[in-house]
Amino acid sequence: MQIINNDENATDLAVGVLKKGGLVVYPTETLYGIGADATNSKAIQKLTKYKDRPFGKPYSIAVTDQNMAQEYVELNTTAENLYKEFLPGPLTVISKGKHKVADSVESEDGTLGIRIPDYKLVTDIVSKLGKPITATSANASYKKRPYTISDILDNISDKQKWLIDLIIDAGELPSNEPSTVIDTTLDDPITLRQGEIKLTNNNEVLSRSEEGTENLAKEIWQKYEIHKGKRAIVFALQGEMGAGKTIFTKGLARAMGITELVTSPTFALENEYENGKVKLFHFDAWRLEKSDELLALGFEDLIKNKSVISIEWAERVFDVVREFDDEAIIIWIKLEFGKKENERKIGWGVTQ
Repeated sequence: MQIINNDENATDLAVGVLKKGGLVVYPTETLYGIGADATNSKAIQKLTKYKDRPFGKPYSIAVTDQNMAQEYVELNTTAENLYKEFLPGPLTVISKGKHKVADSVESEDGTLGIRIPDYKLVTDIVSKLGKPITATSANASYKKRPYTISDILDNISDKQKWLIDLIIDAGELPSNEPSTVIDTTLDDPITLRQGEIKLTNNNEVLSRSEEGTENLAKEIWQKYEIHKGKRAIVFALQGEMGAGKTIFTKGLARAMGITELVTSPTFALENEYENGKVKLFHFDAWRLEKSDELLALGFEDLIKNKSVISIEWAERVFDVVREFDDEAIIIWIKLEFGKKENERKIGWGVTQ
């Protein structure tokens, strides 16, 4: 492993490593990423071993501009509008891939996430290499977000360290959110991860009954159901006592075809419901003294197993939940009391 500063030699050294199938840790406008030649199968296998992630989980790629993106994906009108308005910048746009990258870079469905970073070093590396590089965070899966090199090295094993060929150290990066991830391959684009770019601020409705809250849960589930079994789906519920968090979970269970009685897991901390085909894991964080107690309840394993999870009082475990937003789809639901007794104002999709 070689560690260098971000100077005029960094680009050439990085390109040399990437051409040989090596891994390069590099700074971006969000956090430290780790790059491999996205067209090199052996390099991607090495990256997957480093990340210690399940085989088959796709990687986004970094390109220089829209023209380069179109060599690897098909852009529809929705994607083109996002490119025009937000790129370069902290946004990952998922489109249908053209199968020109190494195996397991695209998703099982043949989709591919594209990043055009607003960071000259990265685009210089890609331009000189002439190929896209992976645009995944440099931490191992389920580990601390990397804003410094020590955030990376202090949280990986010696075997993982040996897999890194080059580190470009730009010092401590600003604590920005990771990129927002938008899937444009469906009829309606959906946010898979909310980052610095906020695109869902208008997702808010007024529910006038418990049935209305349950129906909204059903609508939101139907929007994200296509990802069931491919990624963990977490409904992070926030709101005061009696605002309707358990009611929302009842609607979610009903939408999943679960007929068991859904009750608040305040005393049990976690309940499980199933219909023989799917399971819903229901947590209540109210009685947790520390947020990392959620991990002791098996939360990390549920993420790895691509489970469907509902968490009441999610604001109490916010930091733990957000550690998994690269691995899971996390839908933040905020329930507030309305002006009338049965009214609830419900917003979703916007990270705190």
